[in-house]
Amino acid sequence: MEENFGSWSVLTTNFLIILYLALGGVTFSSVLHLVNGKWRFQVRHLACSFAVLFPIAGVLLLILLANGEATFQWLADAHSGEGEHHLPGWHNYTFLVWRQIIGFIIVAVLYGLFIKYQYLSEVDSSPVVQRRFRNIALLIPFAYFIYGSMVAWDFEMTMTPNWHSASYAAYHFQSNFHMFLAAFTIFLFFLHRSGRLTKPFQHYIFNYMAQFMLAMTILWTYLYFTQYLIMWYGRLPEEMYRFDNMMYEGFGPLWWTFLTLKFIIPFCTLVITPNRHNPVIITMVAFSIVLGTWIERYTWIAGSIDPQYYHYPMTSMFDIVVTLVVFGVSWWAVKKTLLRFNLIEKEA
Repeated sequence: MEENFGSWSVLTTNFLIILYLALGGVTFSSVLHLVNGKWRFQVRHLACSFAVLFPIAGVLLLILLANGEATFQWLADAHSGEGEHHLPGWHNYTFLVWRQIIGFIIVAVLYGLFIKYQYLSEVDSSPVVQRRFRNIALLIPFAYFIYGSMVAWDFEMTMTPNWHSASYAAYHFQSNFHMFLAAFTIFLFFLHRSGRLTKPFQHYIFNYMAQFMLAMTILWTYLYFTQYLIMWYGRLPEEMYRFDNMMYEGFGPLWWTFLTLKFIIPFCTLVITPNRHNPVIITMVAFSIVLGTWIERYTWIAGSIDPQYYHYPMTSMFDIVVTLVVFGVSWWAVKKTLLRFNLIEKEA
């Protein structure tokens, strides 16, 4: 089973990217609402259009859960009774399946309510509607943190039994929010260039997105380094072996590539003030972050097995076809949503 785990990890990675794109749009809108960002009115409906990806993420989740041992490599040993696993209660597969399904449904419903009351808040100024919208907006970050932590544990951290990191959940869901900001920036850039937006946004939005991405780049780097520093400085070989395997035993090029794409390029580019006012440069940096996050997710997932079974992504037809289908269907769904809600004009 481990021989095929690398290819299956491509599907897991695609699921996580689609899931966090769906989560990111509403989370982003709720954060802007809570901090009273005036520019939210120009982009929040565009951001929330990503919520249409929830059904696609749900289908991918069911496929991954149905293929148990292909998705969770530790499950084969658990079924055979071999190996030593930490968190035996947490690694109960029936519990894992149900918590993932129930957690997904709860979050999807809550995020749907946010979108509903965001619309109602625009057409109904009554205190009741405004208060409900505010209360739902307050719940969104908590839901994102809690659900993101569960996803981080199940699909990445505990993929390697007996491996722990107290900051891994925060590292995971913050990295994916970093990715959403970059993907949304690319989305805005091409919509702006297309000239099809029914309500064009102001040019300074790109500067705001650049500042947001720079801040998240710095935070991601801190979370990335802090868990490594604790294990390395504390001389904890039982914790360091997972890092060592990925960094030196086969996935080194992937590891250092995503570090470059998510930290070195964004930081060195966006720290220069004029670059934060250039949409083309900002979008190029955004592409770097999105690609870096995909590689990061894949490295942590596929790198959880013995290095002799490591598989480089996009080296098989399965990897390529699955990725093209998932993102092709996702783009089609988002485009249909933009047209349905009159966010863009139909092509001539």
